[in-house]
Amino acid sequence: MKLDATDQKLLDLLQKDSNQTVKSLSQKLGKSTTPIFERIKKLEKEGLIKGYSARLNTKKIGLKQTVFIAISLQGHTRSYLEKFVKEINNFPEVVECHRVSGGFDYLLKLVVEDIEAYETFIITKLTLLPYLGNVQSHIVLSTSKETNEVDLSFLS
Repeated sequence: MKLDATDQKLLDLLQKDSNQTVKSLSQKLGKSTTPIFERIKKLEKEGLIKGYSARLNTKKIGLKQTVFIAISLQGHTRSYLEKFVKEINNFPEVVECHRVSGGFDYLLKLVVEDIEAYETFIITKLTLLPYLGNVQSHIVLSTSKETNEVDLSFLS
């Protein structure tokens, strides 16, 4: 699907605040509500909009520690990769799982209560995976930028 300028601006507005009404979006875009509503539905149907969610302040709800874990698997067969992803997707502490190139196979992002909760995760969950190879943890000390917004201006 080729995005025109209105689609790009609409996606930008929705990324900043997906709770906006169609009427509000229409006013900002200088269009009537029906075409904007139809564009949103088309963007959803085409998979450009995967869903809507609220970004939480994890620290205020008691999840104070973020950890990135770089993981190498012992093998690289399709079976190993599928089993690993299936297991990782069952762990609620894991909020992101990326298959990567380079020195590791996967990069995980975890959000947990504290360093003790992270240690418990490692001991009771991660290290029990039989096909696990090398594991490197990176404890986040502070975060200067965290967003889900994608700058679409490069598409023009």
